[in-house]
Amino acid sequence: MKRLDHYWNSTNFVSLLLLPLSYLFCFIGKVRASLYRIKFFKSYKAPVPVIVVGNITVGGTGKTPLIIELVKQLQSMGRKPGVISRGYAGSSSSWPQLVEKDITAIQLGDEPKLIHNRTACPVSVGPNRQQDIELLLSNHHCDVILSDDGLQHYALQRDIEIVVVDAQRKFGNGFCLPAGPLRERQSRLQQVDLVLLNGGEASEYSFDLLAEFCEPINKVSVEAKTLSEFAGKTVHAIAGIGHPPRFFNMLRALDIQVIEHEFVDHASYEQSDLLFNDDLPVLMTEKDAVKCADFNLLNHWAVPVNAVVSKSAQKKLDQLFQSI
Repeated sequence: MKRLDHYWNSTNFVSLLLLPLSYLFCFIGKVRASLYRIKFFKSYKAPVPVIVVGNITVGGTGKTPLIIELVKQLQSMGRKPGVISRGYAGSSSSWPQLVEKDITAIQLGDEPKLIHNRTACPVSVGPNRQQDIELLLSNHHCDVILSDDGLQHYALQRDIEIVVVDAQRKFGNGFCLPAGPLRERQSRLQQVDLVLLNGGEASEYSFDLLAEFCEPINKVSVEAKTLSEFAGKTVHAIAGIGHPPRFFNMLRALDIQVIEHEFVDHASYEQSDLLFNDDLPVLMTEKDAVKCADFNLLNHWAVPVNAVVSKSAQKKLDQLFQSI
């Protein structure tokens, strides 16, 4: 049986069959947002500015690399950012928690661990975003908070909303869940401060995800390599992210021949999942690799990606940052 998201890119029998549920989903979401707007439901106002980086669709749009870039930009401006995250697939039984050096991605989730590794930024993880912020501020002198996802989490007041949209997939068939990929109607985008297209044109508010090198999972034995060293060669490629084809296509664009191994988003790996009956190198997303740091892997490589923001988007971001 095909996964439900297979039907989200077109209008088809399955999506039409689910359309009544989509109307109900959208209606409930709209009523809920309105109740927060008129203060029927209480919401939390943090003592420092909050920037929400989210999306209106299900599936990966490149939020995590963008958040890493935004954190670095704020740090370069002299700000002291902190990040809060839901910690999807984290196995801990106690929340909230701060990401520490000795805490694994299995415990608190791959994305929070990756953000902390790449930025040295304090990261608080848990399902209650108010508690996440309170824990963060009680342990660190943060002057701005970035929320990894949470656009629809109206219990948290925010100063800036940034929405990430995949330039290729965009909004699928335009239907709300479960008939389509939308968490909210597209009209929601008119209310946010900035919509960034992942892979959009240079003239648009956009950013690109670029990769130039890869790092060994077992960092003790070998040095990093440039991805150009794999050009013309065949590799196993592993991706357990929201949209795995993005990773596979990025490698192919670098003239790397790819044997695809697609896993569900936030997949938990056993070492045996990453071993194949050949001597081909294995390339995997950095988000997957943070969960495999303790494995004994000799020819497995993590591929970091960096978000490169367009000039027009950067100008808008500078204005938003200055406003807080």
